[in-house]
Amino acid sequence: MRDELIAAAVPRQVGDAYRRLIADLDLAGARYRLIDHAPEGRTDLASALRGHDVALAAKCLIIRVRVGRKQACYVLAVIPGDTRVDLAAVRTLFGGTCAALADHTKAEELAGSVIGTVMPFSYHPQLELVADPALLSAPELYFNAARLDRSVALATEDYLRLAGPRVERIADRPLPTPTAWPGHSVVTHGRSPRMAVAVRIDWSLSR
Repeated sequence: MRDELIAAAVPRQVGDAYRRLIADLDLAGARYRLIDHAPEGRTDLASALRGHDVALAAKCLIIRVRVGRKQACYVLAVIPGDTRVDLAAVRTLFGGTCAALADHTKAEELAGSVIGTVMPFSYHPQLELVADPALLSAPELYFNAARLDRSVALATEDYLRLAGPRVERIADRPLPTPTAWPGHSVVTHGRSPRMAVAVRIDWSLSR
């Protein structure tokens, strides 16, 4: 019932993106877990709710790269959650003259989901997928699954196999982040049960 109520409250496109992702993961036999949590699209806060280091989060940003006077391409940049995207590196990769974050309307159109829930998969022919190698060194990565209230923990090997990103260094230095104690509701794919624990975030360490 909860999923049906959420589906009714969000645009059809968003629900379609989530269903397509899960169908693709299941069809490919990917190793993943679903993690339910309070609605949150900010990488650091979502990571705290999921109970993992923010560096393991796949931060997904859609970049517009100008490659001519009237031409542009769009890049889905996937970087560790504790870093910034290096726009100069992205611009250079695509031989552009300028690179900047795409406007929200265009980004959501290309991603098939709202800002804060963009997945590290490209389902749009005009969206080039590039992932930073620093994110791919851990056995598992985390991201919002085209929904603010549900995330996926996906085996990195399966991510590389299914998404097929271009792997390039596009992340800038790590950002300072708050510490968190694990607290989340977990739905393990193919298993049970759910687990709920309290959350505490120490914001004093981020100052």
